[in-house]
Amino acid sequence: MKSTTGKNIKVTIWGGSHEPAIGVDIEGLPAGTEIDMTELAAFLKRRAPGNSPFATKRKEPDIPVPVKGLHPADNTAMQNEPVIQDASDKPGTTGIGSHEIMIVTGDTVSLEIRNTDTRSSDYRSLRAVPRPGHADYTARLRYGDTLNMAGGGPFSARMTAPLCIAGGIALQILAGHGITIGAHIASIGGVHDTPFDPVAADPSLLRSLNEQSMPVISESAKAQMEKEIRLAMEDSDSIGGTVEVCALNVPAGIGGAMYDGLESALAPVFFGIPAVKGVEFGAGFAASELRGSVNNDAFYYDSDTVKTKTNNHGGILGGITSGMPLIARLAFKPTPSIAKEQDSVDLDKKENTKLNVKGRHDPCVVVRAVPIVEAALALGILDCMMEEK
Repeated sequence: MKSTTGKNIKVTIWGGSHEPAIGVDIEGLPAGTEIDMTELAAFLKRRAPGNSPFATKRKEPDIPVPVKGLHPADNTAMQNEPVIQDASDKPGTTGIGSHEIMIVTGDTVSLEIRNTDTRSSDYRSLRAVPRPGHADYTARLRYGDTLNMAGGGPFSARMTAPLCIAGGIALQILAGHGITIGAHIASIGGVHDTPFDPVAADPSLLRSLNEQSMPVISESAKAQMEKEIRLAMEDSDSIGGTVEVCALNVPAGIGGAMYDGLESALAPVFFGIPAVKGVEFGAGFAASELRGSVNNDAFYYDSDTVKTKTNNHGGILGGITSGMPLIARLAFKPTPSIAKEQDSVDLDKKENTKLNVKGRHDPCVVVRAVPIVEAALALGILDCMMEEK
């Protein structure tokens, strides 16, 4: 199954959680674009399981394998050859092969990740008994019962690995334009982290968050968040939360009106992330409780640059960037796959039943969602920036 987003940079994600491979096709990358595979591997490692005690026990190295559209800077590597090799036995390394820089040929860029640690037997009972809160039931309504839903199939959080390939490439391109993107866990359950400064977010803070397995600003909030996750785990349950993401130095004037706006470009990428149930920019829903005199961000000149004294608009006005920090927050629901007994139905027998989900699942998807949100934001910004050229 394939799913495509983007207008100028088209990203198609394909495969399934327990298929032989998952991958991404990227159309629109300019010929000659350089991709640092070492940096890309390090970015993918942030999303991969194994970096946190609160992640699934599934072990996947997530090695991107070029299929087409790339050639090595030294012109010696072959396509379908892993450029990044598994270095899980070498802590502190990314496991680069001999070809660290790849060049876009101008053709569609295609990379895949081989699935190596699947346990489809854990999901056999779910073919007829859908998990409450999961796409099992609605996927069967839409695609019938022949779709491979083992591990969640194309609806699995596993599909965010190829999203991070595309987004990791976009992050590198944007960095070349001086744009910095970073994110943190804004909340888990009722525990909230310190928010980004909406007017003067610190780029060094954004970069330092990338080095944390559980990216938070407040250490006290981190301890409380970990406690919330452990309590959910002890109760055979899961818990949701939010991620806040920020982009600095995005040029003013990117985007357009209505469906050409940056928010419109970001919406399908954000909501394409499994478990995302809400998105807000700037003050977001809180703005609905304000008067205009409070919500409006007053303009002023800083030398020759127009800025705003506050940033309730989150860096976007009318779908177009203002030059202020671009800030968004994404709400993630709790993982539907929990061991706690739940009511469900048996679609084959047409009767009510009970369900205890087996398998390996994140008790809180928010922990590993941070780089995924960064990737999604980068793709939306790059897509709109290409429109301007």
